[in-house]
Amino acid sequence: MPAHLLQEEISSSYTTTTTITAPPSRLLQNGGGKLEKTPLYLEEDIRPEIRDDIYDPSYQDKEGPNPKLEYVWRNIILMSLLHLGALYGITWIPTCKMYTLLWAFFYYLISALGVTAGAHRLWSHRSYKARLPLRVFLIIANTMAFQNDVYEWARDHRAHHKFSETHADPHNSRRGFFFSHVGWLLVRKHPDVKEKGGLLNLSDLKAEKLLVFQRRYYKPAVLLMCFILPTFVPWYCWGETFPHSLLVATFLRYAVVLNATWLVNSAAHLYGYRPYDKTINPRENLLVSLGAVGEGFHNYHHSFPYDYSASEYRWHINFTTFFIDCMAAIGLAYDRKKVSKAAVLARIKRTGDESYKSG
Repeated sequence: MPAHLLQEEISSSYTTTTTITAPPSRLLQNGGGKLEKTPLYLEEDIRPEIRDDIYDPSYQDKEGPNPKLEYVWRNIILMSLLHLGALYGITWIPTCKMYTLLWAFFYYLISALGVTAGAHRLWSHRSYKARLPLRVFLIIANTMAFQNDVYEWARDHRAHHKFSETHADPHNSRRGFFFSHVGWLLVRKHPDVKEKGGLLNLSDLKAEKLLVFQRRYYKPAVLLMCFILPTFVPWYCWGETFPHSLLVATFLRYAVVLNATWLVNSAAHLYGYRPYDKTINPRENLLVSLGAVGEGFHNYHHSFPYDYSASEYRWHINFTTFFIDCMAAIGLAYDRKKVSKAAVLARIKRTGDESYKSG
């Protein structure tokens, strides 16, 4: 079957949901014998029940001097050691066993999905729904990625969308590439981040038992899933040396996952086109999408944060969308929200930078 037909078939795999809008939909029989419709499209004026990840253009930074930066030296030291270990790990790649390299890539991919399909598209934006087995997989994968627990990650990300490019944005790109990439993790949060983040409606996150469980046992879980397990498996299972296992499969792999995610906050807010909305900073950056398994279509994502694909083009340089569609095909993901073509074109005509090329 040609790739575009396979994509269309999986993308239109439906499970039990509530119809939101008509075009296009098919009738399929669910397990109970009842015919149900599943929507795949949302019009632009339809918003999630919780609106705290929708950009608020009325919010402006307070006047007055910025507070003095307070460095978090523990984070500075740990991040420096991690990246030194990762850089040293690069020199060990030529002597690594092939199984170790494949293991590191596999761990990177699963970790990335824990952030993109899990913390980002599922829990931050509620852009699709997942059944329990998929939610369990994603919470484990997210713990492997070690980028703060999902509750904290989603809280900061919703603030990032609602107050984008202000001091209430945790990684405000107006403060420069380094700050939006990693610097924001090396200093105390701006008071506006704490103030505005504390006002967000996070009731859906607090009600998710898996997130509560992860938050409660996060430190020991991270130690096991992000450091011990990826080091132990190559060393024990196929006789890799301990330095190779630690430096390549753990330090280098973890640093790559972190930086791929951080580039969405930095490079994808500073470099690229703005075909959907030229009035906001986020850009379309294909290189970022390649490393972050589909999260580089950032101008689209900030224009339509409730779209489960975070892109107009579904599988195009977007492994996360492919994964979610595969999960939908086997009934573990459902109610995938997608913006209609008409709504996209209307937005392009109204606010785009004229760089748009139809896909």
